[in-house]
Amino acid sequence: MKISASIYARKDILLQDLIHKLDKHGIDMYHVDCNDEPKVFEDIENIRKIGNKPIDLHIISEQPERYFPLLEKTPVEYLTFQYENLRSPLIIPDTITAKLGLAITSNTDISVFESYKNRFDFILIMATTPGQSGGRFNKNNFKKIRAFARHFPDKKIHVDGGVNAEISFILRNMGVSSVVSGSYLFKSDYLGAAILNLKGENFESEYRIHDFMLTNGEAPILQNEEQKFLDILQAIERYKLGFVIMADTKGQLKGMITNADIRRALIRHIDNLNNITVQEIINTQPFTLYENLTINEMLKHIKAQRFPINYAPVIDNKNRVTGAVTFFNLIKGE
Repeated sequence: MKISASIYARKDILLQDLIHKLDKHGIDMYHVDCNDEPKVFEDIENIRKIGNKPIDLHIISEQPERYFPLLEKTPVEYLTFQYENLRSPLIIPDTITAKLGLAITSNTDISVFESYKNRFDFILIMATTPGQSGGRFNKNNFKKIRAFARHFPDKKIHVDGGVNAEISFILRNMGVSSVVSGSYLFKSDYLGAAILNLKGENFESEYRIHDFMLTNGEAPILQNEEQKFLDILQAIERYKLGFVIMADTKGQLKGMITNADIRRALIRHIDNLNNITVQEIINTQPFTLYENLTINEMLKHIKAQRFPINYAPVIDNKNRVTGAVTFFNLIKGE
């Protein structure tokens, strides 16, 4: 996951010194907020003379078209427009070559991206107030990120606002490709350590699994009674997660069936696939995680296992299935 440093979050240092400092510590992008202020492009021109990282420009304006000539003269690599400030649909000229993004606040539904999906490359989810530094991450955005990934699987997800080391870990696990960080980076005693924390696993833990897990409806959870082998195959194909969680009519966890369980059953019954039964292939004692575990507790629990964990059912203290967590995006990203 890329880290985009919000340069205006640090105002007590010269721009030249700040860019040198960020480059020294391996930042991925420079994030520039344009709150309807054309003079921002003077800073962009100066950044071009100093640093060599991509520029990530966020325009917040009711008249974004006024910036098109400036963007043609001073191009950037990533260009985002704040949806809530628009007064008419955006039509971006072909002369602007940046990767395009649509920024939305926590209260805006992801469906607004539909009309931009053919031209735009990513969404920027504003987890705090746009253009303001130091806000707290709104955890309702975890659900929004999952929903966007389902509806627009070929589009990237960027997140801005309230991102600390713990939030960064969760977002990496959810497949977010870039985060904007300002206050967390620049309020740290050591900038280099803060950047490493945003890409690592060492952090104080506040959030719990139920804050970001796949919930019922998002995870493949089937009732154990009267399920057939074909039902399992269809569920795995439909959810594309490589597993199915089995529960009884009261929601009690009965087990889990994975691609590996199905593969072993196919080998055993290759001459007569109709002999495969659900009860034969279900793992009645899968690795599980409790929904109230903190992120640190979850990681400690996973590291104690002797085998790699790609996914796990999530249960409450009464052994009822409440969701699932997967680690595919984290493994892919790392």
